[in-house]
Amino acid sequence: MTAPCQGPDPHTRQPRLEVPAGACDCHAHVFAPLSEAAMVAARAYTPPPAPLEAYRHMLSILGIQRAVIVQPSVYGTDNRVTMAAVRAYGRDCRAVVVVDPGIVEAELKAMDAAGARGVRLNLQYAGGVGLDAAAALARRIAPLGWHLQLLLDARDLPDLLPAIRALPVEVVVDHMGHMSAAHGIGHPGFRALLEALAGGRCWVKLSGNYRITAAGAPYDDAIPFARALVAANPERCVWGTDWPHPALEAPMPNDADLLDALAAQVPDEAARARILVDNPARLYRFDG
Repeated sequence: MTAPCQGPDPHTRQPRLEVPAGACDCHAHVFAPLSEAAMVAARAYTPPPAPLEAYRHMLSILGIQRAVIVQPSVYGTDNRVTMAAVRAYGRDCRAVVVVDPGIVEAELKAMDAAGARGVRLNLQYAGGVGLDAAAALARRIAPLGWHLQLLLDARDLPDLLPAIRALPVEVVVDHMGHMSAAHGIGHPGFRALLEALAGGRCWVKLSGNYRITAAGAPYDDAIPFARALVAANPERCVWGTDWPHPALEAPMPNDADLLDALAAQVPDEAARARILVDNPARLYRFDG
């Protein structure tokens, strides 16, 4: 078993940024105690419990109404913890799950009815389902209107783009491409991400600034990345906390600081409202 990683900062501060009604945190995870839910043996990290109640308390301080709970790699294709959290949260919550390409149709439809809207492919952490499953999965989920969510390093995108463009579903890229800010926005991989975003089939999560920073808090070196992504296509950007910030070796961020960082990343209030409310409502079908 891997060594336990640190938990989130439980003392969420009051943010300076006031969010509009219907704002959505588009990237979070929920973890049950090991005694209640087994984790895959070949995992990259062992998280402490991070229950739905703690997550909802954090969101209440930020003033955020809606949420998307993403299946973490430590549970493999066993989505029971994630889907239980979505059901408990209610109509303002959606899920991104991890499934095998051979999953039966009835199970996919049941997860869709329960709020699942996409499948995550993990190219970075042990326990995830990789890109080799993308084409088969895309064919299975296309009739449901789901998307594929990719956790990858943008440096790999120039080689991956042809395969991604051939998929019959839309693609969502985690954490602004999860490439170190030290490489700069001129890196060919990040330019490929901007190209894919501008093309209208790709979405990007303005999350994980604390993961890509090379300078540390307050993560100002991530601001040019977010601004470049929004400039490429503001209709295809969403935002997320990445709570409870698993597998983080750097100092744990406070989620209020992550929300406040969005004001610097997206100075225009109307654009922020689109990213926090309108875009997530469309991507995750909060109205249907």
